[in-house]
Amino acid sequence: MAKPLRVGVIGAGRWSASAHLPGFQRSPLAELVVVCDLDRDTAQQRAQEFSIPEVVTDYCAILSRSDIDVVDIVTRGDHQQLVFEALEAGKHCLVEKPVCHDYRDVWRAHELAQSKNLKTKVGLTFRYAPAMMYAFDLIRQGFVGEPYIFNGYEQNSQWIDPDHPMDKRIHRTKPVGEAPWGTDLAREGITVSSLEGYGAPTIDIGLEMIGSDLRQVVGMLANLVPYRRRTNLDTERERINIDDADMFMAEARNGALFSMQSSYVTVGNYPGIEARIFGSQGAIKVRLVEEFGVIQTIHTATKDAVEFVQGNVPADYFPPGFRTDDPWSTVFYGNLVHNFCQEILEGDNHNQGNFAQSARVQEIINAVARSHRAHQWVNLPLQPDEGDAVQASPF
Repeated sequence: MAKPLRVGVIGAGRWSASAHLPGFQRSPLAELVVVCDLDRDTAQQRAQEFSIPEVVTDYCAILSRSDIDVVDIVTRGDHQQLVFEALEAGKHCLVEKPVCHDYRDVWRAHELAQSKNLKTKVGLTFRYAPAMMYAFDLIRQGFVGEPYIFNGYEQNSQWIDPDHPMDKRIHRTKPVGEAPWGTDLAREGITVSSLEGYGAPTIDIGLEMIGSDLRQVVGMLANLVPYRRRTNLDTERERINIDDADMFMAEARNGALFSMQSSYVTVGNYPGIEARIFGSQGAIKVRLVEEFGVIQTIHTATKDAVEFVQGNVPADYFPPGFRTDDPWSTVFYGNLVHNFCQEILEGDNHNQGNFAQSARVQEIINAVARSHRAHQWVNLPLQPDEGDAVQASPF
């Protein structure tokens, strides 16, 4: 067996602790070497929880080390600078979405990684859910036949309470030096938020299920809870014009129809993603939501047996160290991390969920935002002058 990959993690917050760090800790292909966070106390807490020998507060101390193979970027806000610096330093790179807000910058990052023979991975977490991985294999085996229709949904009520801070970070002092977001109150000035959050992994799943790029999209972004607290330190609500709900439909290049809704002000447990594919031979519904102790379900039907029946996900679709009481974040991300380590160590060209795939997803997000602002259908691929860099919220 090859020596485990040595990993440095930048970011020690909630998502790092519930998804990234458990995944690397449990994979026999990885060794957690150092964790970085601006808050040393948080970094030290994670180091103790996950037996990480070193703690730093400056990410450059990770990028400059020749003995680090993989850099995992799990910070809030804009990841673009960190991504390019990690690649320039010659590190395989895992990063939370979005890689960049403009799809053209994601392609630049992908091309840089390829030029340095580096593997990349994006936190499109839900493609690695055991039920979803099983569904993908069923589709590849022909269970669905010719794809006809994809429906993607997100039910997520994280921000339905207007007193729940828009910014999920726990601030000790007011953030300074950050560009304002959600301050343009015009319909066309809405800041993209939900669409780039759980919209991204749902789009990713849909593209995989239909096996095709999209030809054209038309969509709408909405701000259904306009007044809320901005941060945990604010006591008053303010007007924040962000996309907290959206819908779009699209035509795929293979003729399939594609529809999607994402929102985090819709009643339902977090994260609450559901994906449905209907084809000439059969249909599959995958629900990825933790309810009553169940984190995922898969239902299938065929043209000769049209009533959906629940299926069982085979054991080999679960990650190393899986426990039946694991939360969805640990299970899904455990597969993501282990898969990334396998791809790096195998050294071939296989690299799912990489920056190229993220660029495809980000281009659709950019196109839907453009459709909303222009009140019209938008063709894909976008033309060079149609990139419309997306202003997005830093969480």
